[in-house]
Amino acid sequence: GTPYKGFTLEIDDRIEAPSANFTGLDCWTFFETSLAFARMLDEPRENWTPATLLKYIELDRYRGGQCNGSYLSRLHYLEDWLHDNDRRGMVRDLTRELGGIPAAHAAVEMTRAWKSYRYMRNNPDLRAGIAQMEARVASESLSYIPKSQVPGLESRLQSGDIIGICSH
Repeated sequence: GTPYKGFTLEIDDRIEAPSANFTGLDCWTFFETSLAFARMLDEPRENWTPATLLKYIELDRYRGGQCNGSYLSRLHYLEDWLHDNDRRGMVRDLTRELGGIPAAHAAVEMTRAWKSYRYMRNNPDLRAGIAQMEARVASESLSYIPKSQVPGLESRLQSGDIIGICSH
């Protein structure tokens, strides 16, 4: 029953902070909030608090697991999130193991549509940092599993595996 709502993370014009919005979620904030709740279940029940939820959101959402108050500390692209969280042992990218092949990809959305992002409209100096981040993200390898191979994967997955599906 929670409605779709975009740009729920841009809560201030200058300061980036871990947040959760339960009055509206987009596909990404739904995913990361659900993952934070799932991680929180490993905590003792007395730790099931908003502070613990935000701790897990910060751990997943920000480069190196820490928000430093800068918009540039947020992992804005799925492939950046995957690489950063895989490097830190928070997730394990199984794509290549499961038969994944290299994917051509680019990261240019934020540079091209900077006027759509509140932080970038209000802080033009962020655009150079975003462009550098996008260049780094685009230079990292990315794999995908062709649709024709998906039917044979289910028996190779375990409970708790998260599958990301994308299209052109």
